[in-house]
Amino acid sequence: MSPRKNATSRRATWLAFGLVALASFSASAQPQTDGIETTQLELNSGVQQNVQVPNDATVYLEPELDQSAEATRAYKSALFTLSNLTAHPPSHTHNLFSQPTTTTPSLLSAFLPNPQGQGPLGSAIRIALKLRQQFFLFRLFGGPSGSAARRRDEEMRGKAIKVVDLLQHSAELGNVDALFTLGYISLFPPSSHFPSDPKLAYDSLLHHASLTGNASSQALLAFFHATGYADVVPIDQAQALLYYTFAAQGGHKGAQMAMGYRYWSGIGTVEDCGRAVEWYEAAADEAMSMFLSGPPGGQTLPQTATRLSDLDGGVFGPGASVASTGLNIIKPAVKAGLAQSAGETWDDVLEYYIFNADRGETDFAYKLGKIYYQGSIYSSAGGIGSGAEGVGRIPQDFQQAQFYFLQITRQVWPRDPTNPLQHNAPGYKAENVKQAGYAPKSAAYLGRMYLRGEGVKQDYAMAMMWFERGAEFDDRECHNLLGVMWRDGLVPGRQDMKVALIHISKAAGQELAEAHVNLGKYNYHRGEFKLAITYFEAAVRFGSTFEAHFYLAKIHTLNMRIANQDFAGGFCASAVSFFKLVAERGVWDDDLLTDAEAAWYSGTERGKEIAILKWWVAAERGSEMAQNNLAYVLDQDRSMLRLTRFAPIEASNDTALLALTQWTRSAAQRNIDALVKVGDYYYHGLGVPDEPEALRWEKAAKYYQSAADTSVSALAMWNLGWMYENGIGVPQDFHLAKRHYDMAVETNSEAYLPVLLSLVKLYARSLWYTLQGGKDGLNLWKYDADKMSVAERGRSKREIDSGSKDTSQKDGGAQAAPHKEERVVEESEDDGKWYIGKASEDFRRRRQGEAARAAAAADEEDDPVQWARERRNADNERNADFGPEDYFEAAIRGGHQREEEVDELTETLLLVALCILVALLIYVRTRIVRRTRGQEQEQQQDQGGQRDLGVFPPPGDPARQEWHIVH
Repeated sequence: MSPRKNATSRRATWLAFGLVALASFSASAQPQTDGIETTQLELNSGVQQNVQVPNDATVYLEPELDQSAEATRAYKSALFTLSNLTAHPPSHTHNLFSQPTTTTPSLLSAFLPNPQGQGPLGSAIRIALKLRQQFFLFRLFGGPSGSAARRRDEEMRGKAIKVVDLLQHSAELGNVDALFTLGYISLFPPSSHFPSDPKLAYDSLLHHASLTGNASSQALLAFFHATGYADVVPIDQAQALLYYTFAAQGGHKGAQMAMGYRYWSGIGTVEDCGRAVEWYEAAADEAMSMFLSGPPGGQTLPQTATRLSDLDGGVFGPGASVASTGLNIIKPAVKAGLAQSAGETWDDVLEYYIFNADRGETDFAYKLGKIYYQGSIYSSAGGIGSGAEGVGRIPQDFQQAQFYFLQITRQVWPRDPTNPLQHNAPGYKAENVKQAGYAPKSAAYLGRMYLRGEGVKQDYAMAMMWFERGAEFDDRECHNLLGVMWRDGLVPGRQDMKVALIHISKAAGQELAEAHVNLGKYNYHRGEFKLAITYFEAAVRFGSTFEAHFYLAKIHTLNMRIANQDFAGGFCASAVSFFKLVAERGVWDDDLLTDAEAAWYSGTERGKEIAILKWWVAAERGSEMAQNNLAYVLDQDRSMLRLTRFAPIEASNDTALLALTQWTRSAAQRNIDALVKVGDYYYHGLGVPDEPEALRWEKAAKYYQSAADTSVSALAMWNLGWMYENGIGVPQDFHLAKRHYDMAVETNSEAYLPVLLSLVKLYARSLWYTLQGGKDGLNLWKYDADKMSVAERGRSKREIDSGSKDTSQKDGGAQAAPHKEERVVEESEDDGKWYIGKASEDFRRRRQGEAARAAAAADEEDDPVQWARERRNADNERNADFGPEDYFEAAIRGGHQREEEVDELTETLLLVALCILVALLIYVRTRIVRRTRGQEQEQQQDQGGQRDLGVFPPPGDPARQEWHIVH
């Protein structure tokens, strides 16, 4: 064959390969259009349930088209365009390699490795994708050009204008669904290409509500009147209450929550616990109904929302905030904030887990499967059924979870039988397996996936097979769900309540929250409420966050209605609290907090504005987390709001007033940091009415005192100490100042340095006050005999105040029944011989017991990030001591990992000595430099001419040397 023919054949080959590649990529992109069409059809079916579309509605060129058909056509066209604009949500929280693939594999993708796959090729692809995102050249040639991006942006804006115009046209022709959609997207723009128009939103929703009485429109109108949002209408709580009432009567869950919160807090109406219970019960019933509509075991609980301040270590930062001190340090949000501040990302964590799982590390494989199953780095306490924490959210991937779980279980059960119910036959289990490791826990997840149809086809027989395999090794999750299957008879011929109770009781004996819930429900439906309460309260202690709260609220509501007036108040308060928790967790259809969080982290001004709006809507419904987030972003970065409609020019007092309102409402729901923040606002005069400074300081001191009385806020105690020291808001009293300073350092050891400096200043000030003739100053040489101890006296005062609170009522008021904890204290008061300090010892013993229980619960579910960090450090140390790549460093250390630690005092003295030596050397060097410069200046002056030296000898005179010696 000639060279010319060879070149022609090569060109033809490359051309054919290019055509195949183009066809492959085209085929891979084709399902996106199908998804858009599906979304459009689903949107039509959901929004336009009562609209009958004529057969000729799609004939756009019909000359005599009636008004109804034209309105329907315009509305459907607007929905179709809107679905195209919102089909691809922003992916600001995840990298490309961690997103699940939903498109059909193309011909080319069949030859390329999967970025989510296992092994060296998958790792190489993930590394290449990271490099592409990091390096400038990859971004320069990989992304669209500036002009292309501008054209794309202009095209999207044009489509957004088209959507709004079509909706307005359809609404003008009488389509009420278009009217509501227009109002909704004007208030909550689906993307940055849509204009935000609160006035148009209010007018559209008002018109829609007047025509249809729609509950959703009435709920949003109530929000406008309750907040005066964007100054569309003035604040009118009575009008807001009216709209909320209509919406709640229409079955709107958010409006029912708002009504319950208003009656509970007395916003726009008088406080009425009974009415609050009624509305919160209605909202909780709707949430429970949605939960039970799911597969066996109920719908998967939504991931918990995140308090933004927790990611920063609390409102006042790490150490100073209650949110990041004591046992709160183990909260997932706080741990996630610390991990992110150290530069660790979830993608890095997943990469490390995948690397070790691919090497055959079973523990990494199990934790990785668990992470993919729950869609979060952090799982909630209480077991699989309690859900996961939203702070560690990653894309959920059941296929990856199943892969890793099967990888583990195949080491014990290498094969599955044709009939899953015959898995006990010989040959389906490995021989001589004594330690199954993570196989039983993995079997529980696999059984749950088959039970609920998660990532696999629902198959009750396969689910029972995996549960029985795990129960053979006494796994608690397998026992519990196996009991559920026997209770409900999901497998034909296998229904037995006795067998079910045996399995569920075994799971409950291992402190599984869901098992306690199942036992509680069993007794609840039998009318044995006392025993049911015992199981439900145990479930709450072990981490149940939904069903246990619901049934406890039902029981407390029943007790409230049959109890006398003295006890009804306590039952009512408990019922409101539990119903509120259920209603706020069951938000499958309207998760405002998650949407707001995603909008906030989008990084755009429009996204932050939408996040603030959604937090505000949720805050009006009583969500403490939304109230805290809204107040935190307004307080921390008020300059961010200067370009928004909240404060067009500068941070006005209206913004501070809104923040103070939300801080106050958050504090009323037992957020101690928010309570301290309210005191700060009154002290600095932010968002408060014009009043004398002394009156503001007095109110600030009262808020600080309320926070200090909780015995958890060291910052509030320090603030009170400073106010007593300076006589601001309270009478000047050095003894009380010292008392609160000491209480602060005892509450939080991290306050040692500021308290030490404050005490030094306090003693100096007291000494000066005494020298000037003042009395009752602090004694420098003698311990104050009038105090047991600083913290003990404060605690004793609080115990006395709480014990005498009810007996101090005037006019013969009825004495309330003592609380459960108070009765326990009263019963144990006379136990044993009493001595000075016994109260403090008992308190410390109780607190240590609670800390031990919390630590045990934390050990049950290890922090995945901390666990991986410790494993990595252990591997590094092991390699460093014995590995050839760092032999010199290991030889220096000599593997002395078991030697005793150097005494801290010796190290401190050595560091102080080194600091003194360095300071001395710097001083000597400075003197030498000065002398050298002086001599150089003298020489320059001598060269410039003879100076009048006075009595100083001239150059060349031997006496000059004597002057140098004296100098």
